[in-house]
Amino acid sequence: MCLGVPMRIEEINGYVARCSARGIERTVSLFLMQHENLQPGDLVMVHVGNAIQKMSEEEARSAWDIYDEMLAAEDAILDEIDSRHA
Repeated sequence: MCLGVPMRIEEINGYVARCSARGIERTVSLFLMQHENLQPGDLVMVHVGNAIQKMSEEEARSAWDIYDEMLAAEDAILDEIDSRHA
């Protein structure tokens, strides 16, 4: 399964941006969004190294909340599996 990750644009150089999310920085292509007026501080959905959609703060926060729930559920399942084998 592939997921898009909400990231904040920190710096733009042509069609390339330095983006960050939760302490992680990535170089992201803006080529697919060349029709948008993107600025540092904007939030974008990043999928396989490409910005694919501009996002609001609320949309980004909602996505991160869902990802946090998924990770917590995965941790609970792994803990249950570990406890069965202990």
